[in-house]
Amino acid sequence: MELDYKKLGLKCGLEIHQQLDTHKLFCNCPSVLRKDEPDFEIKRKLHVVAGESGEIDVAVKHEMEKDREIIYQGYDTTCLVELDEEPPHLINQEALKIVLQISFLLNCKIIPITQIMRKTVIDGSNTSGFQRTIMIARDGYVETESGRVGIQGVFLEEDSARAVTKEGGLSVYKIDRLGIPLIEIATAPDIKTPEQAKETALHIGSLLRNCAVKRGLGTIRQDINISINKSNRVELKGFQDPKIMIETVKNEVLRQLEFVENNKKNPSEVRNVLVDGKSEFLRPMPGEARMYPETDLPLLKISREFINKVKKTLPRLREDFEKELSEKGLNNEMIKLLLNENKLEEFKELLKVVDKPALVAKLILIFPKEISAHKKIPLTKVENILEENYFDILNLIAKGELSENNLKDVLEKIVDGKKLEDTIRVEKTDYPKIDEKIIHLMKEKPGLSEQAYMGLIMKEFKGIIDGKEAIERIRKYLGK
Repeated sequence: MELDYKKLGLKCGLEIHQQLDTHKLFCNCPSVLRKDEPDFEIKRKLHVVAGESGEIDVAVKHEMEKDREIIYQGYDTTCLVELDEEPPHLINQEALKIVLQISFLLNCKIIPITQIMRKTVIDGSNTSGFQRTIMIARDGYVETESGRVGIQGVFLEEDSARAVTKEGGLSVYKIDRLGIPLIEIATAPDIKTPEQAKETALHIGSLLRNCAVKRGLGTIRQDINISINKSNRVELKGFQDPKIMIETVKNEVLRQLEFVENNKKNPSEVRNVLVDGKSEFLRPMPGEARMYPETDLPLLKISREFINKVKKTLPRLREDFEKELSEKGLNNEMIKLLLNENKLEEFKELLKVVDKPALVAKLILIFPKEISAHKKIPLTKVENILEENYFDILNLIAKGELSENNLKDVLEKIVDGKKLEDTIRVEKTDYPKIDEKIIHLMKEKPGLSEQAYMGLIMKEFKGIIDGKEAIERIRKYLGK
């Protein structure tokens, strides 16, 4: 079914949450997720607190009615701050620096004095019953093919605890994730089509990856706010994959359209996105009643000196790297692999040894994958074996002691357990055997070109002799 989103009056905005790659926001604990058994457990019940307006938020009331008991599991890498048994420390300056960098990349205005706020959350995901959040910047924008999308605000907040199980009236959480610095980027409702929603999400995601953010599943989460003419706003949560974003937006528009066509208004609520792009009710839409000022921390003051210092350390954008790599002669596939696999710095270092961009890219990106597939060895294991040899291999190529044609053979032998020096050593006693084979081939198959003979010799003595040396010996016997 084709939808006219302009006629329907689609309004769509994104909230993107991304973990930052630093220690925790209000203590010095490391931001690591543990897979081993917890060191301790505590049991709690959370109670409702009124917001700044003196009212209890509707979403908070909804959670209160569940009357859950909560078990928190902790480790030696968590502390009393996560357990809400010790006041928060002053805000993590490295996290603040990263958020300012991202704010500048989003063309935002920095707020020099800002109030740290508490957002009431009593579903158990925060031991304190609230999440700390700070508005750092506002009034920015990003450009898309379909037009400019405003950035209403950039926030720095603490991530929630990790849910383990929720059964009946008992919830179990791990507090290893609780307190990891999280940036939240809220766009204006300027997105007019599902395709623009996906484009905006990918564009912001690309900007984030230029800065010190965590990578991998679960480190970035996206919410979408959607409404059409004569409908209430709905917030969609619970998906990380932009691939289903177009289908998700379309499904929600159709759902709201059904209410409109029946002269009804859809409830304003938060819905959880399912794997097929459809959604289900999660909780009522929260409001401002759940916000109130943080009492354990002072106002956050960002000095002009700190702001200017951050401006001088802005990271280069992905587009700049792409242009630079293209000028070095790399194709789009190689460029994408280098950036997506986070191997740009390794590439630059190896390029200092031998100025052959295509060769270096193949060495660290293509050959390990081919060897892994051929030998059925995990790629990470192949890469770990080869990485410590890359500098020496390229030095040998730079000196002319190793042929590029034999490079993959050498790498395979290293993976098989041989030392680099053993894989490239050609003993003088081998030359008579090579010469004997050349003479035999010329008698057995007279009249072939020198290139044809070279191919046969290279096949016979794979990894022992390079093409240049082989052609010289062949020419000797051809009388050239």
